[in-house]
Amino acid sequence: MMRMFLRFPLLLLMAAVMVPGCVSPEERRVKEMRAKLDQYKEVTLTADVSWLSDEERDIISILIDVATVMDNIFWSQSYGDPFTMLETAEIQEEVDYSAINYGPWDRLDDNAPIIPGYESKPPGANFYPHDMTVGEFEAWSDQSKSCHYTLIERDSYGKLVSVPYSEAYREQHWMVADMMRSAARMAEDEGLKRYLNKRAEALISNNYQPSDFAWMEMRDSNIDFIVGPVETYEDRLFGYKAAHQALILLKDREWSARLDAFNEMLPRLQRELPVPDQYKSEVPGSESDIGVYYALYYAGDCNAGPKTIAVNLPNDPEVKSRAGDRKLQLKNAMEAKFDHILVPISEMLIDESQQSHITFDAFFENVTFHEVAHGMGVMNTINGRGTVREALREHYAVIEEAKADVMGLYLVSQLYEEGHIGSGELMDNYVTFFAGIFRSSRFGAGSAHGMANMLAMNYFASEGAFEYQKNGTYLVNFEKMRDAVVSLLRKIIIIQGDGDYEAASAWIEQDAVMSTMLRRDLDRVNAAGIPVDIVFNQGRDVLGIERRRPERRVVEPD
Repeated sequence: MMRMFLRFPLLLLMAAVMVPGCVSPEERRVKEMRAKLDQYKEVTLTADVSWLSDEERDIISILIDVATVMDNIFWSQSYGDPFTMLETAEIQEEVDYSAINYGPWDRLDDNAPIIPGYESKPPGANFYPHDMTVGEFEAWSDQSKSCHYTLIERDSYGKLVSVPYSEAYREQHWMVADMMRSAARMAEDEGLKRYLNKRAEALISNNYQPSDFAWMEMRDSNIDFIVGPVETYEDRLFGYKAAHQALILLKDREWSARLDAFNEMLPRLQRELPVPDQYKSEVPGSESDIGVYYALYYAGDCNAGPKTIAVNLPNDPEVKSRAGDRKLQLKNAMEAKFDHILVPISEMLIDESQQSHITFDAFFENVTFHEVAHGMGVMNTINGRGTVREALREHYAVIEEAKADVMGLYLVSQLYEEGHIGSGELMDNYVTFFAGIFRSSRFGAGSAHGMANMLAMNYFASEGAFEYQKNGTYLVNFEKMRDAVVSLLRKIIIIQGDGDYEAASAWIEQDAVMSTMLRRDLDRVNAAGIPVDIVFNQGRDVLGIERRRPERRVVEPD
């Protein structure tokens, strides 16, 4: 009897394993991780490059090599050595999903750990010592500590030191500078040639402003290249440190020509913003540029988690004030998100009577003028608190993204009323914008874009700009939406112009959160299997470009 008793639990276990429907913990974990991977729709990132010259195709090949180095640097900034994940991951799916996120933290789930055993992601990523406190940093007297292009480390005595990127990544920067100079020698377009040389010089000198001005002057090149430390979203501690990335683009000349006329309107649109004069005294640079491009290759920061579909650069406020900015719309990436994500979401969550207002033209216009809006408004506080970025610190990215969202929609409204946009109707833009909130809210409340969407969503709810239907769909109220856009834009610009850190902090704490109703509806979207974002099949093979080894002329540092 005792022997039968001892064997009974084993028999039960064997039976459980054999019963159909029972799965092991490992199988359950694989299923969970495959569901996470399914949040990303794979898209082949390609374009017709057959019309380019042999030299231009060779340049793209070299720039892909440069992008690979930028990708490696970003890994070190976001996480560290990616091969260390192989030692802790138990299944291949964990490795695959961590690769999309550039580390073992889920960018779609407020940076929750992907691989068991990892703690929360440090807010400062790897830009600062993980044991550094905010108080220690603020008490430290160092003029370069808030520079976008320095790492903060500890010396042998444990004291904080500021290390320029040109020193921290010296070997990698020299390597890519050599490649970029080789590409510049092939360039037929003088603007591209000058920019590649200036950007190579910036990586060595740590002075990026001259290359920003050179990029502003590069208007006619078929190829565009955004490379090096650019955006500061990865630094969630202070929003100071710029992360490395690379983005290779091919100009769509036909669509770009359609947008040229809007450049001349920017100073007037700035003067007509619905705020007191002191908040709109800055003049958008006269050399601003709006262009449409095909994305050919993403690497580093811009490739981590959700993918960017538009660019507004440079970020340097002095360059913006003197030369304006360039707003690049990435048409093929934009179309992929519209077709595979926005349309299916709208079919679930937008009232049937308004689904006809979901159009790609409206989506394209909203995204385009979101980027236009980044170069408008106020860049410097009106009360001597420095730039808006400096005054709002870690809240800057959230408030700035909220401004761009709302001002973009305001600008579209103005241009429709003046007859400068003639396709479709303004209601298309409002409904498509509203549906876009659901799309980008799925990026997670921890991202600047996601938090900005929550600020807008909760404000629109308080103003009655939409109604929630009994059948679980949303109906946009045209008149109230139009009024809410104006009042919300006014609120944001005043916070920025005043450099009101306390107001920004309180507003974000209260409203940059997802309501229970919205979370429930997004759960329905997720359950339907609609992807959250896209991931790319990219490279020379899909572009049909051969590998080109650049001629080495620059000696690397010792």
